[in-house]
Amino acid sequence: MNLIYIIIGIAILLVLWVIVSYNGFIRLRNREKEAESDIDVQTKRRYDLIPNLIETVKGYVSHERETLESVTKARTEAMNTGGAALEKAKAEDMLTNTLKTLFAVAENYPDLKANANFLDLQRELADTENKIMAARRFYNSVVKDLNIKIESFPSNIIAGIFNFKKENFFEVVSATEKEPVKVSF
Repeated sequence: MNLIYIIIGIAILLVLWVIVSYNGFIRLRNREKEAESDIDVQTKRRYDLIPNLIETVKGYVSHERETLESVTKARTEAMNTGGAALEKAKAEDMLTNTLKTLFAVAENYPDLKANANFLDLQRELADTENKIMAARRFYNSVVKDLNIKIESFPSNIIAGIFNFKKENFFEVVSATEKEPVKVSF
């Protein structure tokens, strides 16, 4: 009779362990989706700011048409890129690079640099870029926690049974972004 109670107790503990482990995976997977959504919210904010920035710049730099067109094209491509967060990262990096070109062009126009609208938009865009970076760091943190749990014993058994898969980290895709910033006076 005591053996039956021991077996029932072990079975109950095993079931409880499976439930707790499974719920932990669900919690991490939902945090990963939340982090991905945070990135989407911030990139949407960036997309909304860019047309205002371009219109402000157009009034000052009418002959810089190619730069303005490349920013508009990169914004459109980034907005239309679907799929997972990592697939969107490449288009977002291209948009970031074209924005850097736009701000470099703006350096040649003192009146534009002093324009209050341009300065406000530039500040808002810089703030948005910081929020995108923070959202990506949060995403990577959650992915790290999820991947550790998927790979660790004994939770890897539950991950295998319920088909939880490792996620990829956000990484710098562009070789130019990996290069150190060059400053010259």
